[in-house]
Amino acid sequence: MNTLISEDIRRELSAGEQVRWSGQPRQGLVVRGSDALMIPFSLLWCGFAIFWEMTAIRADNTPAFFVLWGIPFVAMGLYIVIGRFFVEARQRATTHYAVTTERILIVSGGFSRKVKSLNLKTLSDIALSESSNGEGTISFGPQAAGRFGFVGMAGWPGAGQFMGPRFDLIQNAKAVYETIRAAQRT
Repeated sequence: MNTLISEDIRRELSAGEQVRWSGQPRQGLVVRGSDALMIPFSLLWCGFAIFWEMTAIRADNTPAFFVLWGIPFVAMGLYIVIGRFFVEARQRATTHYAVTTERILIVSGGFSRKVKSLNLKTLSDIALSESSNGEGTISFGPQAAGRFGFVGMAGWPGAGQFMGPRFDLIQNAKAVYETIRAAQRT
């Protein structure tokens, strides 16, 4: 168990509620399996957008509309090539998880504070996805088929609503999973 409880988690505790585990997702930049498709796509997108913009700027008598038209596509290309990794890292840096005697807590917030609380007694579906090094993700609640396409895309604006509540990229995921199961039994 992580003995350091973040102030964000501590603020959410009810009287008499005790923390059985608390932690955060892995910190820093992360390249996920889903990036095997996203990286080539993002490079093609960004490359074409830059090509378009450079061609529009260099050509004689190019209407200003064509030059301006390419700017959002270049900006989006730069975001999907590199910016999304930094946005997701920032999101993970401001996310805190806890398993208490009563519930699952997920507290996050870079720009606005978000608290997700799941009652242990009514929580039915728990899924564990673990890598060989013990790091993993625990998902809570039924998982819609479309959600799995968004795993690893937390850096995309609005993607979080499709992924469902989860403890993402935590160390010793199996031990945390067992802590949750034990808390449900008591």
